[in-house]
Amino acid sequence: MQPFPIEQVRAAFPALARPGRIHVDNPAGTQVPRGVADAVARALLEQNANLGGYFATSQAAGAVVQRAHQDAATLFGAADWREIVIGQSMTALTFHVSRALARTLAPGDEILVTQMDHDGNVAPWLAIAEERGCAVRRVPFDAESWRIEPAALACVLSPRTRILALNYASNLTGSINDVAALTALAKQAGALVYVDAVQLAPHALVDVQALGCDFLVASAYKFFGPHLGVLWGRAELLRDLTPHKVRPASDELPWRWEQGTPQIELQAGLSASVAYLDWLGGEVGGGGTPRERLADAWTAATAWEAGLAQTLIAGLRAMPGVTVHGITNPNRVQFRVPTVSFTHARVAPAHIAQALAADGICVWSGNNYALEVVRQLGVPEATGVLRIGLAHYNTPAEVATVLGEVARVLEA
Repeated sequence: MQPFPIEQVRAAFPALARPGRIHVDNPAGTQVPRGVADAVARALLEQNANLGGYFATSQAAGAVVQRAHQDAATLFGAADWREIVIGQSMTALTFHVSRALARTLAPGDEILVTQMDHDGNVAPWLAIAEERGCAVRRVPFDAESWRIEPAALACVLSPRTRILALNYASNLTGSINDVAALTALAKQAGALVYVDAVQLAPHALVDVQALGCDFLVASAYKFFGPHLGVLWGRAELLRDLTPHKVRPASDELPWRWEQGTPQIELQAGLSASVAYLDWLGGEVGGGGTPRERLADAWTAATAWEAGLAQTLIAGLRAMPGVTVHGITNPNRVQFRVPTVSFTHARVAPAHIAQALAADGICVWSGNNYALEVVRQLGVPEATGVLRIGLAHYNTPAEVATVLGEVARVLEA
């Protein structure tokens, strides 16, 4: 494996060249490579037509959409591009799928949600449970491991469990779940498993075949692409479930799940984001298949991010009054993504975020829609945490600057 090419990586992202700004707001959305913006512009200028026509521009637009599904299938390790559904957002797609699954539920059935999830993977299931008279059971995360442990899941599974909604990585604590092990337990109970991989996909390679889940969803704008949601589902489920759709729409996969005219230009950008990761894999690895290049990209990026995260966590923990909410042991860094949230005994998260913003440092404060997480932690929902989220394009110098500015604000 070649040394991580941080200078070439940063050169690919025009936003990073703007002086006086440090992007450590990445869990809420990453910056994009020049190739993504160029692909979006090219689609608008050269491939701008509705789908299904006989003329050349419509055919070109159709090729963009086809390619986007194929590239997303490669990214997720799907068996077939027809298992990929592209939509407005992760949340919109989850509501869409949950409404179809609601038709299969009966009063007394049980839906499991976790206390580690973003509300985008909680609220849709609460809504259909209320509609269908189902029971909702919550799976807590372990206070020491910061993960959903198999024993905790086993305690709430029952013969009436129909759906487990589970996240791959927390958008607040950064902890990564053992999705394959948790999925295996749920499948033994006869439940379907719906995985939110929004926070994992920007940091590691997704392999839906190895996970054994039934659905997995992510957000392209959090893995260096445009504002789209991307869902993988088992072909037999996507065929057998009945989605809400207009009558003239195709009943073929995946079109039966994609309502209205797609954002063709954004799908061009989705392909370009996968192409960027493919390029990175080629820079740090030895070539090979597209999946092998993607694996190489994430291996190198994860190692780079791990070093940054350890420096960040150690620096925060050294500050009086700071509590880091998540894994802090450097020997367990493989069980977290570089999303680091903390609170201070005296200074409110919003005050810290505002002060950092004035210095050009982009961070987030609040509950970050992780209502179940802050409730289990006992952190006030209204104030939440201060969240710093790294990406592979961040640098040691940026981390040092962030730590210095946080210390200055807390000492003021």
